[in-house]
Amino acid sequence: MKEQRFDVWAAGAAYERYMGRWSRLAAEEFVTWLSCPDDLRWLDVGCGTGALSAVVTARCRPRTVLGIDRSEGFVGAARAAVPASAHCVVADAMSLPVRDGTWDVAVSGLTLNFLPEPTAAVGGMVRAVRTGGLVAAYVWDYAEGMGFLRRFWDAAIEVDPSAAALDEGRRFPVCRAEGLSEMWAAAGLVDVSTAPIEVPTVFADFADLWEPFLAGQGPAPGYVASLAPAHRDRVRDALSALVPTGPDGSLALTARAWAVRGRKPVGPRSS
Repeated sequence: MKEQRFDVWAAGAAYERYMGRWSRLAAEEFVTWLSCPDDLRWLDVGCGTGALSAVVTARCRPRTVLGIDRSEGFVGAARAAVPASAHCVVADAMSLPVRDGTWDVAVSGLTLNFLPEPTAAVGGMVRAVRTGGLVAAYVWDYAEGMGFLRRFWDAAIEVDPSAAALDEGRRFPVCRAEGLSEMWAAAGLVDVSTAPIEVPTVFADFADLWEPFLAGQGPAPGYVASLAPAHRDRVRDALSALVPTGPDGSLALTARAWAVRGRKPVGPRSS
């Protein structure tokens, strides 16, 4: 199989069932870890359907929240999901349309791996925050920690070994603590730290797990949408054999993300 990209991000409702419900849980843990005071100006880079912006608005009593995403469909969903005090606009995360040094906190949730130049986005976040401001992000641990996605790609590769080229664990090297720390340090941030974020992903039954893969939002569902029906059925059956099923038919898995944070230096760094 020639390596392709199936990273479609357009339909907010479809994404919600596939990943959004777990994204909100991760956002709650991330905001708790940041432990920021009230009355700050927050910039949410790659806001998607608004999971992180909604949590910040609900829990942090921010002065303002601005969410930015390049998907019109996701921004539309975000505007419906966040309070009126938060604003979401269509813009490029790698070319942020904000003034330098005007934000207290710049965050990004589950976005960096899908950008052609994630370092450009991080650089823009550093530019956007004031001196001493916080820059933070979290990404799924695609290599090992995303239980249902790890099993999905294992099933797809079992049916067709060439699908390994599309595996997010292989495609996205910046999904571990070490890579994130290095990126933050390279951007000139100080007091850099990382932490794991683990959330439960409990599916009512196998259909609750499988059907979101048919909606085409994200790399794995995009790959499924490209398959012939017979091939798709083989992947489904292989996945069914790999997931643990409880007595009531439910599937209890976990999803791990890695979070990173750092501050914009107050003065020139010493050499």
